[in-house]
Amino acid sequence: MLHINLNKASGIVIAEPDGKLSKEDFVEAAKLIDPYIEETGKLNGIIIHTQSFPGWESFGAMVKHFKFVKNHHQCISHVAIVTDSKIGNTAEHIGSHFVKAEVKSFGYDEIEQAKEWILG
Repeated sequence: MLHINLNKASGIVIAEPDGKLSKEDFVEAAKLIDPYIEETGKLNGIIIHTQSFPGWESFGAMVKHFKFVKNHHQCISHVAIVTDSKIGNTAEHIGSHFVKAEVKSFGYDEIEQAKEWILG
């Protein structure tokens, strides 16, 4: 399951996976995020906050995740990967080649620094 918290005042979404990601997780995320983007024109940032990347339930869930990124990356200025997993640094380097958003990794306990960076 993917827990999504949208702070409308700051324009920041905090996404916290709790187990393998499913297709439905990205459908639900879009239901919450899309109306905000339609209203404001953008999202200041997304913080992916997890101690380790849980993976996907299925190949279909992975494809849905990539479609979510493809459909939203033009409207999001920053992506902070807040994790102690090695995937954080890898995602920072690879992600910057595929998305318009600035991507940066932080340690799991550095969520406040990630928020400051997004709002910087």
